Amino acid sequence: MKRYVIIGNGVAAAGCIEGIRSVEQESDITVISAEQHPVYCRPLISYYLEKKTDLQRMHYRAPSFYADNGVKVLYGKRAVKIDADTRQITLDSGESLPYDALCDASGSSPFVPPMKGLETVKKQFTFMTIDDTLALEQAITPESRVLIIGAGLIGLKCAEGLHSRVKQITVCDLAPRVLSSILDDKCAAMMQRRLEANGIAFLLGNSAKEFKGNLAIMQNGETVEFDVLVLAVGVRANTALIKEAGGNVSRGIAVDDACRTSLPDIYAAGDCTEYHDISSDTVKVMALMPNAYMQGHTAGVNMAGGTASFDNAIPMNSIGFFGLHCHTAGSQPEGCEMYEEADETHIKRLFVKDDRLTGFMLIGQTHRTGIYTALIRSRTPLSSVDFARLKIEPQLAAMGEEYRNNVLKGAV
Repeated sequence: MKRYVIIGNGVAAAGCIEGIRSVEQESDITVISAEQHPVYCRPLISYYLEKKTDLQRMHYRAPSFYADNGVKVLYGKRAVKIDADTRQITLDSGESLPYDALCDASGSSPFVPPMKGLETVKKQFTFMTIDDTLALEQAITPESRVLIIGAGLIGLKCAEGLHSRVKQITVCDLAPRVLSSILDDKCAAMMQRRLEANGIAFLLGNSAKEFKGNLAIMQNGETVEFDVLVLAVGVRANTALIKEAGGNVSRGIAVDDACRTSLPDIYAAGDCTEYHDISSDTVKVMALMPNAYMQGHTAGVNMAGGTASFDNAIPMNSIGFFGLHCHTAGSQPEGCEMYEEADETHIKRLFVKDDRLTGFMLIGQTHRTGIYTALIRSRTPLSSVDFARLKIEPQLAAMGEEYRNNVLKGAV
């Protein structure tokens, strides 16, 4: 029997377990989990702060998931070295763990840029894990003034989670707009107005360059007093294990459509990887939960001797703030055409190039976006569907008989 080992215990790891078990049921699976928690949905940590969910409801799988799948979990352990020649993993405890097939699903880590005096800030936190959230919750009071560095997805969800539990929240970012990695100026401005209407203050095009205790000195010389600091500048893929083992890495671990690395019998999945984005025809890190699961499942199937491929990846985001929801997917390549409709309550932007839908940004009206996503993933020629109708309303009736036959009947 094979010895399967998975480094990491997130959504990609869950997908890997289920991928292995879809092929064979007998071999041992060991998961190395740095966290002390079973697999959970990381996007729910802000809802925990809002008291809209609890730790039990954050679980990604049932409590019996590991037992049902014959998985041994090593909680509180970290892999510190992979020896690809001897097929051994060294843990931080000094133990050595052999493997026949390995999946690195170790995710990403917060990026904290060097800032003078940061060590003088006593109450400083990142916001990626349950433990981060529990520690932050212990530090705040109704009178807390919170400074969040980073106006991306993580920083803004943290702001929403805290807004009813603290006195003041200020978010700063060197970028000139919120959510700069996924939204353009117009769409970002609509989301920012909703956040500001709920008491979130912004300092954009500006960030902290120095700290003196609970005083932040900004790039433009302004000062901000705070009680609690949240660092949400960004994340970096955990590539060190594969790099030090001799594998190919760049911003993420390089994997092919089968989720294989350049090392024999070593796969990788999730936020630690970089892979092909079909909407822009580029290779990039796409740290997204649905992609992480699909990559993990693909890796698991192939580790177990089956055949699977994840060859239609695109960036996707679905997020909302104070009831205003935003969905984005794909890309906006140079030379694309844009269809837009907008009013005070919603924006729809569809990006088209070479008879293909390459991306979209939707704010306020986000129902049936799966149809647009399917058009991007399948690279369906728009001349083969009623795109004039789809622009106005995403609906299966406009997708054409061939698409409905292939997709709907094939899904049954």
